[in-house]
Formats: sequence, structure tokens, C-alpha cells
Amino acid sequence: MQRLLSGLYDSFTGLSKEVWWLSLITLINRAGTMVIPFLSLYLTKGLGYTLSDVGWVMTSFGLGSVVGSWLGGKLTDRFGAYKIMVFSLMLSGVFFVLLQYLESFWFMCGGVFLVLAAADLFRPAMFVALKAYSKPQNKTRSVTLIRLAINLGFSMGPVAGGFIIATIGYDGLFWIDGITCFLAAVLLLKVLNPKRAVVLDSEEASFPISAYSDKNFWIFFAAMALFGFTFLQYFSTLPLYYKDIHLMSEQEIGLLLGFNGLIIFILEMPLIKYCETRSPSKMVYIIWGSVLLALSFIVLNLTSWIGVLLIGMILMSVGEMLVFPFSNAWAMERSKRGRSGQYMALYTIAFSISHIFGHNSGMQLIGAFGFEFTWNVMTILTIVCVALVMLLRYNLRKENPEVRNP
Repeated sequence: MQRLLSGLYDSFTGLSKEVWWLSLITLINRAGTMVIPFLSLYLTKGLGYTLSDVGWVMTSFGLGSVVGSWLGGKLTDRFGAYKIMVFSLMLSGVFFVLLQYLESFWFMCGGVFLVLAAADLFRPAMFVALKAYSKPQNKTRSVTLIRLAINLGFSMGPVAGGFIIATIGYDGLFWIDGITCFLAAVLLLKVLNPKRAVVLDSEEASFPISAYSDKNFWIFFAAMALFGFTFLQYFSTLPLYYKDIHLMSEQEIGLLLGFNGLIIFILEMPLIKYCETRSPSKMVYIIWGSVLLALSFIVLNLTSWIGVLLIGMILMSVGEMLVFPFSNAWAMERSKRGRSGQYMALYTIAFSISHIFGHNSGMQLIGAFGFEFTWNVMTILTIVCVALVMLLRYNLRKENPEVRNP
């Protein structure tokens, strides 16, 4: 046990203080977006929306994320990451407060679109700042720390949101969401003043190119969109499978999903540090992580034994821990070729697109063809993702023959 704790402690050492501050700001920001998990409930119970109406509002949610990520990348390249992070936090704080005063369907669609667009301006800017504040050898672990902050924030947010709704009501939820965004902005202004910041990795291209002309990055973009499409099934369609086929209660489903968060919290940082000492190839780990996600769907169709659900969750969790940190770190490294904001915007947009199409497509497939067929489709899509990453690795070898293991 002492050896495990010592390894866990060592995996967090060596990161710059700016990365720790960014993680804390991200934690506050993500915990503050507690409106999001209760949005569908608020719309149906509070405003009387139909499920069809809610579906369109959630589509506006995804579209706002895409536009915000794209615009955040362009603005970051023009004005700098620091200004855009502050602007995003303050603007989304205002929009969260104003959202409670919208009731009509079209105004709500527009309001949710604006909230997510403002909030996701933050993401490309944050990744660009993270690249600057991370030592080259610590980039993947720095990304992992940010992921831990995001996961912890998403875990804390619903708990706090449920308590606020029960004691104050939905109005209080919108106000507190807005206030936490302002608090995150104030903290950022206080601890990450760019005049005092020390940029640890300033290596950039002498003649920056557009990310949109980088063909290999578009292959990477397609692979990540497919990975996100299939990965999101674990948080939309899989819970239906647990309930309808394996007759699990909501509490049991919550515990199984919570197991994913527990695995990530305990193992991700030590796993990433171990992987970094074994091989310099990020593509290899992305491939293996995608293979594990495919296996997590394959095992669901092998047997009706309920224990296979836990096996699938473990396979998915390990795959997630490999793909997200190493793909994010590779995107940050690739961004040195051109405009960092554009590269990191495209990376975040890949997953925003997954949100737009993944949930709804999975539901439609299940409704039309059933669970077994849907899991087979997800397996095939994940295999296509693996093939794209292998193609990318081959192209990277041709692009830079001196690097033997890209």
C-alpha cells in the first residue's frame, strides 16, 4: 500500500505551479457548470418542454460547443490565451445568470447556444496556455492533471447542483453557476498574470501554417471524432442497456458509472507516468486505447453474464486513460507547426461533433435495430478509428523519417 501511495505521489511531482493553478481554475469552472446535468429536467419539469423540444435544445448545446471552440481558437491566436480565458469565464458567467429568464423554445435554443459558445471559448485557450506552462517532458502528465480536474469538477457539480435545487431552487442554481465563473476569472487574474508568468516551452514554428491545411491533423481529427462518438455511448445508451437488459436499478447504474471515475482518479496519473518511461510513441498508446474501447463493446455481446458489464467498464476506462492524455499531448506538440489556437480548437471540436451526433445516433440505432446490432456498429467504428491512427502513424514516419517511433 505504501509503495502504491508513493508511486501516486511521484506521478504528481515535477509539474509547474502554473499548471496546478490552471487545474484549480478548470476545477472551479467545471464544477460551476452544474446547470448542464439538470438542464433536461429543468426544461421538462420546470418549463413543460416535450422530449422532442429538449432534443433540439441539446442539439443547440452541441452546436454552441463547436462554434465556441472554433472561435476560441481564432481569438486565442489573435489576442492570446490569457485574455480569452478571462473573457470566456466572465461572459459565460453573465449568460448562465440570464439563461434562467428565458422560457420560449427558440429563445432557450439561442440562450443555450450562446452559453456553450461562451464557455467553450475557454478550452482552446486553456490548452494553449497549458502548452506554454508545461515543460516538454511533462506535457502528457500536465494534460492528465487537467483531465482529473475536469472529472472531479463534473463529479462535484451534480452533487452540489442537486443540493442547491433542493434547498434554493433552479433560480439559485443559475446564479451560483454564474458566480463560480466569475470566481474562476478572478482567480485567473490573480495567479496567472502574463506579466509574471514564465513560459516554459516557447518553441514555435518560424513560419506558422494553418491547421486547416494540415492533412495529417485532419486524419487525427477524424479518428478522435470517431473515438468520441463511440466513447460517449457509455454515458447515454449504455445506461439504457444496463436497465432494460440487465435490470439494474438507477443506484446500481450510478455505482457502475462512478467506478469509471474512481479508476481514473486513482490510476491515470501513475499509468501515464509509467507509459512515458516505456515508449516515446503517443500514437501507439492511442491505438491500444482505441482497441480496448472496441473490446469493451465486443464483450457485451459475448455473454449475458452481468459481470461482463464490469469488464467492459474496466476496458473502456483504461482505453480512455490512454487515448485522451496522449492524443491531447500530441495535438499540443503538433500545434508548434502553426497557429496553436487553430490546432487546439480543432481538437476540441472533434469531441463537440461527437456530442452532436453520438447520443442521438446511438438512441436511433437501438430503437431501430436493438442493442446487439448497435454494439457491433460501435465496434466497427472504433476499428475504423484504429485504422486511421495507424495511417496517421505511417504518414508521420514519411513526413519525418528521422523519427523512428512517432
